[in-house]
Amino acid sequence: MQLMVYRDRGDGSPSGYQVYEIEAGEGMTVLDALFLVRDRLDDSLAFRYSCRGAVCGSCAMMIDRRPRLACRTQLDMLLRQEPEIKLAPFPAMKTAVEYDPATQVLIEPLPNLKVIRDLVVDQEPFFERYRSLQPYLKARLPEPEREHTMDKTVVAELEKFTNCILCAACYGACPVNARDKDYLGPAALAKLYRFMIDPRDQDGPNRVMLASGTSGWLGCKFYANCVRVCPKQVPPNYAIAKARKEMEVQQAKGGRT
Repeated sequence: MQLMVYRDRGDGSPSGYQVYEIEAGEGMTVLDALFLVRDRLDDSLAFRYSCRGAVCGSCAMMIDRRPRLACRTQLDMLLRQEPEIKLAPFPAMKTAVEYDPATQVLIEPLPNLKVIRDLVVDQEPFFERYRSLQPYLKARLPEPEREHTMDKTVVAELEKFTNCILCAACYGACPVNARDKDYLGPAALAKLYRFMIDPRDQDGPNRVMLASGTSGWLGCKFYANCVRVCPKQVPPNYAIAKARKEMEVQQAKGGRT
């Protein structure tokens, strides 16, 4: 089989695609294949990885025109062309390069972020938006004499969003991020909602106003690509819809005072 890999040296020289012929072993992932290429065929190929276990989110990239984690995407699954949930169109899905999905795997950098080299993108804009929303617990005062206790239903709701590994796959698949450089993005908004609903947080629901503008909750058009590509099934679209309702409640209260 073949890997068709996007190449960009990051020095201003022309970018393009390079084809590598490999022998795919049983259970081989895309990340395994990239290691094989780098170790045996081309040690100049650059890509990002860390845990290799779908926990760190470092290896998110475009694979067959869909953001995925390279460490958990198996080559044989791609070549079988198993039916997948369709995504709302975004520019990176329409690259001009042609490939044969029955014999080739197309590997490209994550969209909506600047390419540094080959498959490595600059994630700073993604994390800058994330940090701007104060994604940390502000302990409610006074502190309890013993540990905080929470109802099981509250814990279950929180877990929908604490599972986010900040891989930025949703950011890359979001059509709004593709056209609006100021949009905070699905991951950042989902994390903000996670602290909004945490009963241990001092600010709680008041955090909703941190993303009250068109670059925040109101910027979402509910394409739902975010939840469809998330490797951990985090539903940012659900969080955004709930946050909009909470924002309306708070704005209505403000209008009555």
